[in-house]
Order: sequence, then structure tokens, then C-alpha cells
Amino acid sequence: MRTAHTVTAAGAMSADAANAVLAPVLDELRAVCDFGPVTPDLDELPDVELLVTGWGCPPITESALQRLPSLKAIVHTAGSVKGFVTDACWDRGIVVSSAAAANAVPVAEYTVAMILLSGKRVLERARDYRRTRHIPFLETPMTTGNFGATVGILSASMIGRRVVELLRPYDFHVLVHDPFVTEVDGAESVGLADLFARSDVVSVHTPLLPETTGLVSRELLGLLRDDAVLINTARGAVVDQDALVHEIGRIRAVLDVTDPEVLPADHPLWHSDNVLITPHLAGSQGNEWGRLARHAVDEVRRWANGEPFQTPVPAERRERIA
Repeated sequence: MRTAHTVTAAGAMSADAANAVLAPVLDELRAVCDFGPVTPDLDELPDVELLVTGWGCPPITESALQRLPSLKAIVHTAGSVKGFVTDACWDRGIVVSSAAAANAVPVAEYTVAMILLSGKRVLERARDYRRTRHIPFLETPMTTGNFGATVGILSASMIGRRVVELLRPYDFHVLVHDPFVTEVDGAESVGLADLFARSDVVSVHTPLLPETTGLVSRELLGLLRDDAVLINTARGAVVDQDALVHEIGRIRAVLDVTDPEVLPADHPLWHSDNVLITPHLAGSQGNEWGRLARHAVDEVRRWANGEPFQTPVPAERRERIA
């Protein structure tokens, strides 16, 4: 175990991220370390032992590291560290902590909410009610509702597993597909094609990697039963969007991410009543940033006390980081 000492630290993130996430806990950070400036410009940072990073942090490249010879640790106040923790950081042995677990909580909550709402067809029925002023009640089709429905989770990622846990109190049958995981408590592990063929709802939690780009293909979408729902809170490019456009009308979709973000104004997905598009809001928003801030303070305190990080990102996972 390392020796406890006064840690020098600074922040690398946009001004907006600093105001949203760090500002409420600055006094706490300063109580556990010698905390310096917060800036998105790595050239302006002093040589510190630890960086607290966030949205708007530029890539920490070899040239940046040459100006930070004392840097030993990074505490990230959001989920993915892809894009700014470069191979140069890993190669130097810099220890990285991510708030991915904290950020997974609202994404999983959003997913469960959308599963439940889509099962009851809440948005469509509210729209019809506004138009007709008629309460259908016993006219409701037997395909509406959540009792006994099958939910497919694509990837047993941190968020995917959290969704499985949150679904336990409900009367769902949960399937999961992950080529690297053979068993998930509370779910039946199945093949990729079976997941799509058997599910009433498929929720995508796959990291965007070269091998997962376009993974949700025309073939897989074609296996979904009529009126099934695709939920994507992962990355837009995991889904073959042209194929999705082809299937919309037969199936429904809830998309918190698209490819690109934002879709062009004339994109057909904007104009389909079978699609709900939300502005990448499933992750931490508003008061949920407090969870990320608390994670950062706790991790900096652990480092200052000579303890290992609670949520490290191992170097060997760099190729599969979401």
C-alpha cells in the first residue's frame, strides 16, 4: 500500500462540466488534497500527481504527459475514459478510475422506465387520448402490457447487468446475450439470433468497438416480432440505422443515441410515430451529477490515504472500453 500524503491535483474538463459536477464539491476536494486549477487546456495545468477529469477533457497524449512528469493517477468524473486516456497514459503506468458504475445507475433506470412505458404503449395511447378523448380500457389489445413479456439484454455490461437486477421485481422473462459471459444471475443466456427472435423488447448495452459497429443488423432486426421494441442507450453506431428505418412501422424504437447525434432535420426517424428519440439524457443529468462528484471525492480521498481506487479501469481492458 502507498503511503498517505498530501496529493497535488488539478482538474481537466470544460468550464460547463466543472460548474455542473465539481463546483458543489470543491471545498471537499480541497480538504483532501492540494487542488489547483480546473481547465480544458492541458498546457495550463501545473505538474500534479493526480488529475480529476471530465467532459471536455482533451486527449492526454505523450506530449501532454511530458509536461506532467509527476502524474500518477486520473480520476474521471464520467463514464467512458475512451478518447482522452491514451495508450501513452497506460504505458506510463498511470492508474485510472472511472465513475462508470455511478453513471450506470441513471442509464439503467431510464432503460427500465422505457421498457415499462413501451409495454403499456404509454406515449402512443396518450397521443390517441388527446385526439379522441376516448378511454379504450377493455378494447386494449392483448399485446399491450408487461405481464409475462420477454426482455432481451444485449451485452452483460455494467449497465446491462444493472438493468437485469432492476427488472427482478417485475413479471418479465429476461434473456441476455454476451459472447464473453456465459451466465448472468436473473437472466437466461441465449445466442444473438435467439435474443432478437424471442424478445418483446431488446435493450442494447454494447460498447462501440470495431467489431460491434452495425452489430444490430438488418437480419437481426428482421427477427423481431411485429410491434417489438428496440431500446438503445449505448451508442448509435451499434445499430444499423438504415436497417432500422426499414423496419420502423413494423417495430418500435426508443433511441437515446443515434448516428450521428443530432440526426439531420429531414431524417425519417424524426417523423415516425413509432420512434421516441431523446437527447442522450439517459446518463447522469441534473442532480445525478452529484453522484459523479461524490465518486470523485471518495476516490481522491482514497488515493491521498494511500489506498487503491475503488473503481479502477485496468490497462488490459483498454481495447474493450465503452
